[in-house]
Formats: sequence, structure tokens, C-alpha cells
Amino acid sequence: MAAKRSKVPRFYFNFRSPYSWIAYRDLMDRYPDVAQAVEWHPWWEPDADGERRMAEHRRHFPYAAMSREKHLYILQDVRRLTAERGLSVSWPVDLDPVWEVPHLPYFLALDAGLGPAYIERVYRARWLEGRDICDRTTIAAIAEELGLPADRAAAAAEDEELRAGRGLQALLTLSEAGAFGVPFFTHGYDKFWGVDRLPAFVDSIRSGSRPGAGSGARSRDTPPAEPSDTDFAAARSADPGHAGGCG
Repeated sequence: MAAKRSKVPRFYFNFRSPYSWIAYRDLMDRYPDVAQAVEWHPWWEPDADGERRMAEHRRHFPYAAMSREKHLYILQDVRRLTAERGLSVSWPVDLDPVWEVPHLPYFLALDAGLGPAYIERVYRARWLEGRDICDRTTIAAIAEELGLPADRAAAAAEDEELRAGRGLQALLTLSEAGAFGVPFFTHGYDKFWGVDRLPAFVDSIRSGSRPGAGSGARSRDTPPAEPSDTDFAAARSADPGHAGGCG
């Protein structure tokens, strides 16, 4: 069965990937009009429980592990890309990461009207401060800064209702879209993978080359239409071939 295609452009963002973070910064700093036109969808590598839930719906997570050589290349590539943008990066150390920990609280922030602020703060914690965002105390601290319930945010990965509802739906959505890596953008049937494809995605939206670009009902994953300057301060690929969309 062919997957449904949203007429509204989408940005699949991820907190783990340095390329997703760079794409996020480019989107906000260079293309703020497009940032307001897209739907924002979290993308993360599910744990065993998440993969089991996807399999029950006959879906899988479209991911393939990268080689050590590619990982070393990414370190060099990200250093170049961040230097070009005047960004400093503090590489975090991931020890036994559970990516539900930073990603599932996004939905709590979104419901509180703080989706954009949460995205900015988690990216800043990971890539500028070098903090472990899979540490529940880190997420609790971020939630507290934003005025969100710290205990609930820190325990989001264990929230059965959240996992079975919004979390599972997000995983099924990225699978249906064929989002095999990040940053990943879709506009109708067109797909764009990697930081270097962001300008083409932007052109597609601005030119109105696809019906429904920037129009239609906004999903629950879409940030507010008018974020403040403080909301945005500043995004790994499954495919072993393309450096601009992996990490």
C-alpha cells in the first residue's frame, strides 16, 4: 500500500544528529519563513520496545548502522560545517543512550505551547554545552527552566500512554514517510535528505512547486506561528553514503 503524502512540508528533526542540529540552525537563521511553513516531526532511534510496537503495525525503523570510518569522517565534516557558520560545538559522550528520554518530552512541551523553546534548549544542551540529554536529570533541569513539570518530563520514556500514543504515532509517521535519516524534509512526494538539500527544499516551498506548500491544517507537532527570538537560539543518517545527512 502506498504511503499517504502530506501536502504540508515537513521537517524531521533529531536531537542526536549534529547534521540535524546544523540544519535546524540554518532553517532558523537563514529561512525563518520556511520554518514557520513546515510541520515539525521528531525522529529518533527507538529502543527494543519501540521497535516491537512498530513491528506490530508491520512497520520498521529505516536505519542501518554506520561504519567506524564514516563516524570519524563525520567528526571532521561537522567541524568544517560549524566553522563555516561561526558555531562552536561541544561533542557530547553518549553512554547507553535511550533516545526516548529527550524526544518524548517534546510532546509535553508542545502541548504546553513550548515546543520551539524545548527544541532550542535541548539542542543547546547537547551541542553547545556538551551535556548528556539521555540523562533524565538533564531533561528534568531543562523542563524546570521552561516551566514544565520536571518529574513528568524526566519520566516520559517510561510513560506508557505517551509511548503507545504520540510516541508510536511519530515512529509510524517517519516510517511511512520513508525518512531513513536526518535531517529529512518532505514536500508532497519530494524528499530531501541532508543539510546540503535544505536550500532545494526551501526553493520547493517558496516557489509553490507542490500543491499545499505551507497551507492546510497544522499537525500537533507544529510549533506556534509566532515564536519569540528567545524561542530559537540556534539536526544522522541511516544511509552509509551521504555525509550531509548522517551523524
